[in-house]
Amino acid sequence: MSSSGSKKRVSISAPANAPTRGKAPPRRSMGPRQQSLPAFTPDNYSSDEDDKFFHEDDQNAFLATAKQKKKNGDDTQEETTTAPGSGWTNGQVPPQFTPTMTLHPYTRSGRLMLYSHHRRWINFQSSWSRIGKGSTELDAVHKESSSGKSIMTGCLIEEGKTVRALVSQLCERFYKAGWATGTGGGVSIRVGGPTENRPYRVFVAPSGVQKEDMVGDDVFELDMEGKVVAPPKTPMLRQSACTPLWYVVYKRVPSAMCVIHTHSMNAQLATLLDPTEKSDVIRITHLEMLKGVGNHSYDSVLEVPIIDNRPSEDLLADQLDAAILKYPNCNAVLVRRHGIYAWGDSWEQAKAQCESFDYLFETAVKMKGMGLDCGVVPVSGTYREDEEKKEEEDVEMMNGSSNGSGSNSPPKKRQKVAQGGVAPAFNGSSATNNDADLICSDKTDVPIVPRDSKVLLLDIEGTTTSISFVKDVLFPFVLKNLESYVDKMTDEDKKTTLAELIADVDALDANHVVKKMNPKQTIIDIVKALMGSDVKATGLKSLQGKMWKSGYASGELVGHIYSDFLPMLDWCKAHDVKVCIYSSGSIGAQKLLFKHTEKGDITEYFGGRHFDTTSGSKKEAASYQTIASALGVKPEDVIFVSDLEAEIYAARDAGMRAVVSVRPGNAPLSAETKKEFPIVRSLLQLCGNAD
Repeated sequence: MSSSGSKKRVSISAPANAPTRGKAPPRRSMGPRQQSLPAFTPDNYSSDEDDKFFHEDDQNAFLATAKQKKKNGDDTQEETTTAPGSGWTNGQVPPQFTPTMTLHPYTRSGRLMLYSHHRRWINFQSSWSRIGKGSTELDAVHKESSSGKSIMTGCLIEEGKTVRALVSQLCERFYKAGWATGTGGGVSIRVGGPTENRPYRVFVAPSGVQKEDMVGDDVFELDMEGKVVAPPKTPMLRQSACTPLWYVVYKRVPSAMCVIHTHSMNAQLATLLDPTEKSDVIRITHLEMLKGVGNHSYDSVLEVPIIDNRPSEDLLADQLDAAILKYPNCNAVLVRRHGIYAWGDSWEQAKAQCESFDYLFETAVKMKGMGLDCGVVPVSGTYREDEEKKEEEDVEMMNGSSNGSGSNSPPKKRQKVAQGGVAPAFNGSSATNNDADLICSDKTDVPIVPRDSKVLLLDIEGTTTSISFVKDVLFPFVLKNLESYVDKMTDEDKKTTLAELIADVDALDANHVVKKMNPKQTIIDIVKALMGSDVKATGLKSLQGKMWKSGYASGELVGHIYSDFLPMLDWCKAHDVKVCIYSSGSIGAQKLLFKHTEKGDITEYFGGRHFDTTSGSKKEAASYQTIASALGVKPEDVIFVSDLEAEIYAARDAGMRAVVSVRPGNAPLSAETKKEFPIVRSLLQLCGNAD
């Protein structure tokens, strides 16, 4: 205070011999100038680090200043009072906030240092990987210091303290995200293991604790046998009910180092997208965030298993174990009407994947509200270089065809005609935009079973199964695995297969595009040429069938069926309605698809009643009469359902009751067809006993 009674403005500055960075303009920030903080290493870590507001450089500068003052005989204290708005306080600056010490993070420079050099998450490893540790081509790993090695080796007490605090920090984060309210959810992290030549240490969150208020003293430490090594300091706590499930993951997935369980609303709702609640998997494709869940890319098909909930979580262990075995490429399992378990090879990966899964589930739920299926490949909006090339080839074929039209328009979807008397494979048509057909318009009389008929004849593509499943899943599977499959064939099998494929090419017209290509006389070149031109031939079909059988058996291929199909089959079985299949795909291919669906083997529902084009072309009325005769019924006693107009008209001409199936991606219908035929958008519309 000055003699006049007014407050004296005193600025706070660094000592004269403190490190400087050039002259700076006058500042109006709260507190003294801050200096850079040294990088964190195990050597400079201290158990009371959080109580310090300065680091080594600041302390050295301060001591040097004090020493110089003492040498000069200047023991007087600087006046540290300030005027309002110009310093830390109107009173004396607290001793720990001296000019050479860091105000962190209360000042602008303090915040700048915080967000420039210091990560907010507590950690015990040198770095982290976003997806994995470089084990697959889809892994994205830090290029610098991504080993994930412990930075506290030799200091087990500090490691335990750090991991416990990290578990608490994660639980708080998940509470704020709405994933761990009401004391629900939990986290487990394990450290050590064979790679560090020491036993695993497993840390688990407790049960019944407010997750936003957890502290490290609440966390249990166990060994890999589930025995308590160090109980929490907080008394009267018990282990999370999830503990047996943490161990299922750790023992089944050796690379897993963290498991997270949340009660995310998006995860819970995702398990209810199937209204029957019988589905054991949710399929999601063509979303950017698929890259964040590990082992998947944008155009992959993610399959997340769903297990049914139980009265207590420990009872889920066997189901969780079976789901992990069945879906090894997925790093999460959903629990119906409950939540999700997700894991990763580091806590960062587990957290990032959990967030990515939640984003995908929220998208799937919102897509369902828009009438979109998250598991179906989009009609457009995704660039496909191969399709662009195929369109150019199709244009060339159209221009060079005998009709002389000279049109530059891509060819429209049309019924594939058997060549050389051979039953064609599945159509393999691309999905198209049929949004207008999905809108309910004129009312039509839909026949229902068993009231109107006891025999139901169904097409596959566009009726029971996505129109694009064959084109976007089965055909790419053949091309992707062709070389490896051929390498494993015996010399005799190679010789036989090549002879069959050469016969396929020889049977084509002289002007056929494949003959003009003159492919090399190898299995791989001929298959690529035939499939590239969408040729259906005996030798090619035989090879495709064998490869699909192998893919289904290994679990790499899973047959797609719409969610309403199985409930409809159950209805028909309960009401003694015969369900039969008539498809352009061979009977063998039909059975393979239905034997290996995402809902399991459903071939029993058909009782062997499968028909393909050996019964005749699906565009000819005589074929439907032949099938009716084989079933021992009159054509008028059969309801036939298909998405193709040519088939619908042929079935009606044969006397059957024809119904049009409208699914996303099916070929658009003409106004005449929509006026003349009943339309169903779900096969469940065919079920009922109403008068």
